[in-house]
Amino acid sequence: MCPSAVVWDSALLGYDLGGDHPFNPIRLDLTIRLANSLGVLDGVPLLVPEPATEAELHRAHVPEYLEAVKQAPMVGHDVGHGLGTPDNPVFSDMHESSALVVGSTMLAARTIAEGGAQRAVNIAGGLHHAMRDRAAGFCVYNDCSVAISWLLDNGFSRVAYVDTDVHHGDGVQAAFYDDPRVLTISLHQHPFTLFPGTGYSGEIGTSGAEGSAVNIPLPPNTRDPGWLRAFHAVVPSLLGQFKPQILVTQCGVDSHEEDPLADLSLSVDGHRTIYQTLRGLAESCADGRWLAVGGGGYQLFRVVPRSWTHLIATVLDRDLAPGTPVPSNWVRTVRDTAPRVELPTTMTDDRDTGFSHWGDGADEAVDIAIRETRRAVFPLHGLDPDDPRD
Repeated sequence: MCPSAVVWDSALLGYDLGGDHPFNPIRLDLTIRLANSLGVLDGVPLLVPEPATEAELHRAHVPEYLEAVKQAPMVGHDVGHGLGTPDNPVFSDMHESSALVVGSTMLAARTIAEGGAQRAVNIAGGLHHAMRDRAAGFCVYNDCSVAISWLLDNGFSRVAYVDTDVHHGDGVQAAFYDDPRVLTISLHQHPFTLFPGTGYSGEIGTSGAEGSAVNIPLPPNTRDPGWLRAFHAVVPSLLGQFKPQILVTQCGVDSHEEDPLADLSLSVDGHRTIYQTLRGLAESCADGRWLAVGGGGYQLFRVVPRSWTHLIATVLDRDLAPGTPVPSNWVRTVRDTAPRVELPTTMTDDRDTGFSHWGDGADEAVDIAIRETRRAVFPLHGLDPDDPRD
């Protein structure tokens, strides 16, 4: 069995919201080009996806919504269901392109479920805001929810979903809010300050599934050490108790300090550390099974390609040293598109990601979120919210 798989095809660039929309597919193209230039993908056969079927899409979306998506390019902008808005403009072949994104995450899930790989990564996925009957936050169809639903029907009875995007993973939480088989954990900028305005510590799941939803709302300007302090204070203990059979992670990189749409202050080094931490948790808590998808990220040239190249490298166990130079041929490619952008020269932001563990007696800005989240959900998992050993 190949230990890891990468899903990619240039057809995924067709998910293009057009014009100057921040969700620009060039970020995917430049990531794959950078990974290739650095040799990360040398000898790795790329898995080519097919569009998800309607039956698969119905796992997360009502038939009326699918019809609206299909008809939208012909009908125009007054189609409802969150379509035709500035966030979710109508574009040609919208259904087909969106279904292909879902199909790419489905392919990654199937590859793991069928034993073709222990890990799989699909940077084109991660459209976590789409709801059953509407588009939201640049997301038409929710590939994460479809894939998790499929996994539950194909041999998996416990799935953990960890969302590290700067925005709350609201669509996935909503899809499984009453399902104790799925543990959804989201670390995000505080909903007082950012779309979608959900993801408070008190959102814990409905009756019969209390504790299945976990939210860690972080204050704006949180940097790598604070983010990692919050993560380690909550996530490993819950995963250890839940014992998932597979770990699904949404790895949006709009938490970076240069991202234009949000206000956390992580670095590329922080992202690299997060991916390596998730890999370790997949090994220790989920029998090594790890499905990683992309998500948000809107600093198209300086941040997304480097961070997601680190993600691909981590999934493949081909970790890149932070000081690895950015290849000159990749720089030339970017210069052709964005000649005025100041580009990084290495795969690091030169940031220290060391952090102090919660329970050390310090009172840091993230500790409010840590305490509120632990007190909301830890007792539901048999853990002591006030004991740092749990």
